[in-house]
Amino acid sequence: MTSLPVIPISPKAPAGDAPSRRASMPPRHLADLDLAGRAALATELGEPAFRAKQLSTHYFGRLVRDPERMTDLPAATRGRLAEAMLPTLLTPVREQSCDDGATRKALWRLHDGSLVESVLMGYPDRVTVCISSQAGCGMACPFCATGQAGLTRNLSTAEILDQAVYLAGVAASGAVAGSPARLSHVVFMGMGEPLANYSRVVAAVRRLCAPAPEGLGLSQRHITVSTVGLVPAIRRLAGEDLSVTLALSLHAPDDDLRDELVPVNQRWKVAEVLDAAWDYADRTGRRVSIEYAMIKDVNDQPWRADLLGRLLAGRLAHVNLIPLNPTPGSRWDASPKPVEREFVRRLREAGVSTTVRDTRGREIDGACGQLAAAEVAM
Repeated sequence: MTSLPVIPISPKAPAGDAPSRRASMPPRHLADLDLAGRAALATELGEPAFRAKQLSTHYFGRLVRDPERMTDLPAATRGRLAEAMLPTLLTPVREQSCDDGATRKALWRLHDGSLVESVLMGYPDRVTVCISSQAGCGMACPFCATGQAGLTRNLSTAEILDQAVYLAGVAASGAVAGSPARLSHVVFMGMGEPLANYSRVVAAVRRLCAPAPEGLGLSQRHITVSTVGLVPAIRRLAGEDLSVTLALSLHAPDDDLRDELVPVNQRWKVAEVLDAAWDYADRTGRRVSIEYAMIKDVNDQPWRADLLGRLLAGRLAHVNLIPLNPTPGSRWDASPKPVEREFVRRLREAGVSTTVRDTRGREIDGACGQLAAAEVAM
């Protein structure tokens, strides 16, 4: 196992601060607005409209979040502009790393004391950030640490983006050895159900893909939005004229088991969810990623592999099998490797493209299903 240094980034808040506050949305931030909206806000503040572009260039183009480093802004107005347009959204609490520093998990405290986590993963050809869209999650999937924590609140568009901007800055600093110094991929697979925070997530996606200084300038095809299967939201996303990858957390091909593993299936059954996914694929031309956690003696039977193969055969889909990651108190475990290999064989025999996900970050509870934003004493 790789050693796991715990890096304190900022002083821990007094123990009573976070729990005593009521969950609330943060102040407005320039990342909540498009470039025109930022210019209008600067004008409202009595500043030239071009100040908005200067601030945006620092934030999205240079990945600078500290107003004191924005020295092209007049010192006399820098503080006032920063307070109105760049309020602090994320306060670092703890950072952990593993995989020789290639995987880094950050724990953040939000302005109301809520806690969220995000993960950076460096590879030889890309840098990917897994970001959260909610503090906690209301979907209650029993094998997921986040789902068991319950939902605190939605994140604002800017809170979502600030995670990516910060970790893009980490990559740009060269801190992830052996990886490019530029963020290239973003996956909405952190805490929360992205499509339950629909409008803010879609706004964040548009900002991620808009060229600087409007946004980060990423390719839409390098953005993945996951969902447990909120059918109306999937259909709405299909009409957004976006080319992002839809990742459907299926986890069972039959309603009896999926009702237990993914409780929202009691509202929208497997057939309805897949129908919405195929509509998304037809309208966007993008292959749907079917996420399937492999749980020992629960959903890994050969007959379920065969059923899944029949459901997906001939569709624009790819199965991403996920070895179940351990979570505290869970009664379930990952499928044995021979069972996993047989599941893969049967899917491929049915003509379904299938891979097994790399379980990065497991040692620091940063892998799929492990994010719980737990604060521990340093």
